[in-house]
Amino acid sequence: MNSLSHDYPEVLLRNEETPCLSLYQSTHRQHPDNVQDPIRFRNLVKEMEESLRQKYPKREVAPLLEPFEALAANADFWNHTSDGLAVLSAPGLFRVYRLERPVTDLVVVADSFHTKPLLRITQSADRFQVLGLSRDSFKLFEGNRDSLLEVQAPDSAAQTAGEMLNKETDSREGAHRSYGPTGDSAWHGTDVKQDAADRDMEQFFRAVDQAVMQRGGPSGGMGLILAALPEHHNLFRSVSKNPLLLKEAIDVHPDAMSVDALRERAWELIQPYYLDRLSGLLDSYGAGAAKALGSDVLADIAKAAVEGRVATLLLEADRLVPGRINASTGKVTAGKLSDPKVDDLLDDLGELVLSKGGEVVMVPAERMPTRTGAAAVFRF
Repeated sequence: MNSLSHDYPEVLLRNEETPCLSLYQSTHRQHPDNVQDPIRFRNLVKEMEESLRQKYPKREVAPLLEPFEALAANADFWNHTSDGLAVLSAPGLFRVYRLERPVTDLVVVADSFHTKPLLRITQSADRFQVLGLSRDSFKLFEGNRDSLLEVQAPDSAAQTAGEMLNKETDSREGAHRSYGPTGDSAWHGTDVKQDAADRDMEQFFRAVDQAVMQRGGPSGGMGLILAALPEHHNLFRSVSKNPLLLKEAIDVHPDAMSVDALRERAWELIQPYYLDRLSGLLDSYGAGAAKALGSDVLADIAKAAVEGRVATLLLEADRLVPGRINASTGKVTAGKLSDPKVDDLLDDLGELVLSKGGEVVMVPAERMPTRTGAAAVFRF
């Protein structure tokens, strides 16, 4: 199984080998619902074969489909599916991703991968982190409204107070040391009011705060939600320097609930921020369009994208517009997805904008401000 966070966008958008085969399918987690999944997968592979044969001779098609056939025959794989599946393949490249959200069944054969469903999953607009914290250990989760996964620490990374403070948990060193606002230590006598355990916990919380910021980096602006017992909230907030730590929190440690329940609680807190940001993007589009610095005309957006003038592109999440974009001129040509030379125009627009350093945000249909499936804000 491949890592989407590792491959997208670097690996998938920079692939230059053709043809690029993209297969998306909704799957099921439990028996007996998942019994039909491999059958539907084989049917999608047949559609892919029909599309390939319009352009390639049979002797070239068979090797391209071999890894798909092998996956179809892998019983263990089909017994451990999630809510969706993405399989992307090109000469020398074969990637399989279990998706935590259902996707529309789709096959696309083109000169580039169809990645719009992956963009919706990986975009930062609705992503967040959850810090699960106790007095002597922590966990970091990352996800969005559909999935939440624990961020696996490197083998050498410390996860507990004993490891991070480099001492045994019953050490009394902390009884004589306190930490100032900068984290520097200072020695005091026996008049220190806090006992060793309290001082160790404060020191540990400082170390956790630093580790989370170093591990997550800027995290694309993702908000950080603290999940801990109520008695630990004030102390952690008093020592934290993380600008992404939200004032909203979960007053239960993650070990006391399922990951799905944790995700639901976290999304309830994040959703207002997401809607507020989306509202701001829609306002920016409206203001830009009024000044000729925005458009919903696909041909105009394509030309601007090729020229690197698109700052922000809003795309309707589940919309497909078959066609092609000339990567040199931006000229748009309509077509059919069954044609191996044709991809989804919205998908190609998103890839173009990303390659030029612009931002792409997937928007639910009911919140999309245009009827064309796209809305762009231009830099100039």
